[in-house]
Amino acid sequence: MFWVTILAGGSGSRFWPLTRPTHPKQLLPLAGPLATAKAAMEAVLPLVGKDRILLVTGAAIAERLALELELLPENLLIEPRAASTAPALVWATHVARSRDPSAVVLSMHADWHLPDPDAFRAAARKGLETARTLDRLVTTGITPTRPETGYGYVLPGDALSDHAWEVAEFIEKPSAPVARELIGRGALWNGGLFAWSADRLLSEVRAHTPEVSPAFSALDEGEIDRFFAEVTPISIDEGLLERSRNVAVVRGDYPWDDIGTWDALGRVRTPDAAGNVSQGVVHLVGAENCVVWSESVPVVVASVQDLVVVEANGRILVTHRSKAASLKQVLEALPPHVRELE
Repeated sequence: MFWVTILAGGSGSRFWPLTRPTHPKQLLPLAGPLATAKAAMEAVLPLVGKDRILLVTGAAIAERLALELELLPENLLIEPRAASTAPALVWATHVARSRDPSAVVLSMHADWHLPDPDAFRAAARKGLETARTLDRLVTTGITPTRPETGYGYVLPGDALSDHAWEVAEFIEKPSAPVARELIGRGALWNGGLFAWSADRLLSEVRAHTPEVSPAFSALDEGEIDRFFAEVTPISIDEGLLERSRNVAVVRGDYPWDDIGTWDALGRVRTPDAAGNVSQGVVHLVGAENCVVWSESVPVVVASVQDLVVVEANGRILVTHRSKAASLKQVLEALPPHVRELE
C-alpha cells in the first residue's frame, strides 16, 4: 500500500523574528489561512488514509503538531536529535515496512505551498506508481517557472518509460545564468518530493550510505535513541540520491513553492495593486513590492520599495527582499539576547 511521510523538522530561522523554537514555520499560516503543516496534511489525505501518514518532527513542537493535525499517536515519530533527512526518512520507511511489508512511501515536507492539491496528488501518485513498477528511487522534477538560484535542479537522461527518465545529473543551487541554461536543456526543479518502495530504499541505503547503514541494527531492535546517536547527519539527496544509480525522475506539473524566505510570501500571497503583501495591522503609503508582517502593533510603511518589514515577538526586522535568503547570516551576527526568542 501507499504511505506518506511528512518531514516537519527545522525551526524556520529564515522567518525570524516570527518563528521561535516552539512555534516554527510549520505551525504558521504563511501562505494562507491554514498552517503549512495542516495544508500539507490536507493535500495528501485523499491519497492515503490517515493511518498511513507518518510525521517526523522534534520534541519541541511534536505535541502542538499532533493537535493541529489530529495525528494518530503511533504515527508521530519524534526525533531524539535533528540529523537531517536521510536518518529521518530511513526511520519512517522502516516503520512503514514493519506495519506493511509491501509499503511504497512518498516523502514530502510540511512547509510547502501547494495551491493546486489535485495536480499535486496526480504527481505524487505518478511518483508512487513509478517507484512500485520500476523498483527505483523516484524524485519528482517540477517544471520551472523562473531561473531560481535557491533550488536544486535535476536533469533527465534516458527514458525508462513513457513518463520516467534516468537521472543524468543533480545540480545544486546554480547561478542565474546556469539556471537559465539548465532550463533550456530541460532541467527540472528538484523539489524534494520522493517515492520508493520500503525494500528499495533500505537496500540502497545499505549499499551507498555509510553515514546511516551501520546503525540499522538499532532500528531492527527498536532502539531509536541509539539509532540517532550512531548516525552521521546527512541529507537524503547527498547521502543517497546523488550516489545511487537506481534513481528515476518523473515530471510534476503542479504549482509549488518551498516558502523558504520572507521574500517567498510575495509569490505565494495575493499582492495589492502596488505589489505589496501584508499581514496584520499594516498601513502602506506609496510603498511598492514590500512584504510586511505585523504581529501586535500597527506598522506604517511609506515611500519605499522591495523591503521586508516584520514586527513580532518584541523584535523588528527590516531588510531588502533580495537579501531575505541571507537572514541566517544576519542572525549569526546578532548578540544572543537579541537573536534568541523564547
